[in-house]
Amino acid sequence: MRVSVVIPARNEEAYLPSALEAVLAQTLPPFEVIVVDNASTDRTREVAEAFGARVVFCGRRGVAYARQAGLLAARGEWVAMTDADSLPTPRWLERLAHKAPGAVAVYGPLRFYGVSPLEAAFSEWGYRAFLNLMALLGRPNLAGANMMVLKEAALKVGGFPEVEAREDVLLGWRLKALGPVRYARDALVLTSARRLQGGWGRFLLRQARNLLGDPRGYFGEAGERER
Repeated sequence: MRVSVVIPARNEEAYLPSALEAVLAQTLPPFEVIVVDNASTDRTREVAEAFGARVVFCGRRGVAYARQAGLLAARGEWVAMTDADSLPTPRWLERLAHKAPGAVAVYGPLRFYGVSPLEAAFSEWGYRAFLNLMALLGRPNLAGANMMVLKEAALKVGGFPEVEAREDVLLGWRLKALGPVRYARDALVLTSARRLQGGWGRFLLRQARNLLGDPRGYFGEAGERER
């Protein structure tokens, strides 16, 4: 199985090295690592190239456009996605790949890092409960920081929709019409707590609004999600 790993990045020179280290340390080595430079003004490109990643430029700002550019550029049959501020655990790709045969997409859980142990545990187990509930409702909740798609299938449904947020979830729902979308409960990714700027209340409110169809994200304005 050839798996391309795509990381969208806009001005991520601070977070990107740790993300790339985590991806390159996988027990299942990626076929290639692609960093999509989403019109960065810092050293994102230089950092990515120093780690041997292939850099794809996406001048239209917005995480959905960056993910789509990475999907189109990927040369592997499967395309795994994570974020520049996220740290896949060592067996992440291996565990996603284990669930992949016969599926069109696979996704896993997240846990915040950079918070107290209690908050980290709350974030992980709360999110796991949410994923289980959505799966029972027939609405798998893919997250861009922890997902893998069959490239051919993703392109068949049009790839990532052009929205500010929920592009990952919406793609997952489209893919479900083509075949199985599976949850890999042990494919854990740690993600930064910067989404908690403003507190847990604001974060959970944004999550709820997104579920109800609000297309806005956490970062930036006018579709310019700072990722």
